[in-house]
Amino acid sequence: MNQIRLGKTEICVNRNGFGALPIQRIPKEEAVRLVRKAYDHGIRFFDTAYTYTDSEEKLGEALAGIRDQVFIATKTPAENSEDFWKHLEESLRRLGTDYVDLYQFHNPSFCPKPGDGTGLYEAMAEAKDRGMVRHIGITNHRLSVAREAVDSGLYETLQFPFSYLAGEPDLELVERCRKQDMGFIAMKALSGGLITSARAAYAFMVPFSHVLPIWGIQRERELDEFLECDRLVPEMDQELKAVIEHDRAELAGEFCRGCGYCMPCPVGIEINNCARMSLMIRRSPSDAHLTGEAREKMKKIEDCLHCGQCSAKCPYGLDTPALLEKNYEDYREILAGKPL
Repeated sequence: MNQIRLGKTEICVNRNGFGALPIQRIPKEEAVRLVRKAYDHGIRFFDTAYTYTDSEEKLGEALAGIRDQVFIATKTPAENSEDFWKHLEESLRRLGTDYVDLYQFHNPSFCPKPGDGTGLYEAMAEAKDRGMVRHIGITNHRLSVAREAVDSGLYETLQFPFSYLAGEPDLELVERCRKQDMGFIAMKALSGGLITSARAAYAFMVPFSHVLPIWGIQRERELDEFLECDRLVPEMDQELKAVIEHDRAELAGEFCRGCGYCMPCPVGIEINNCARMSLMIRRSPSDAHLTGEAREKMKKIEDCLHCGQCSAKCPYGLDTPALLEKNYEDYREILAGKPL
């Protein structure tokens, strides 16, 4: 089996990590069945978060009775020690467990450290001493914060966006983690759904022996694709290289990754989907993006206040209002008959 060792944690699991953010969108019974199927086929690492609505609860129900056979990672967005303890205790309750294998600070705007005045790292260390947390990690979308976390030596894992669309700074970060024996968890391994070839995405990850991709899974067919990749590891042949080269050319430059950190919008624009509509409508079945509901969501762009809140919160430094306008103009042209 394709095993990954997550650095100093000594957690060893197969290359398929289960990203449980998408199971928020499906009924509990369906989510539980999907998670159990993943477990039955060898997946042992499950990633969720305090802020993923009912994801923790669904995961807890699915893993009841097999808790000691799996590794559960969750996250806290806490900005102070009081919220840290509140979030941890609530996450443990939802998950139906008395410990978390990996507890992560969830995309903080800074790197929590002892003595920084927030009390966050001290609370995390105490939770580990008390056995409530087994390993300490951090997630981020900002290279500067991620680099600081790696260099600090305070964290056992880093979760960061990484896919075959990664640039040189991202690759350097992955190598920096390897040298520090720090586990690297690849979020957005499908770039928020813009990468549509599971085989190409999986093959790209194979040379990175310390990188664990967590695939966001909502549908059984998605799970089946990655289970098949684990069974028959795809080789990076000319066909897959061509897929990657095509995607890199098409997705080069500034584009919305759909991370959602710009949300919520003061006027209710679904920014994390509307700002990348031009890509989604061409890279997935277009009919799903041309429904009456989809048109109403795109029309909300007309209400944009140009307040700048979304741009200020974008970890990629995008001019989000301009991106929304560009996508809306393209969408209206498509509705008027422009070929895809």
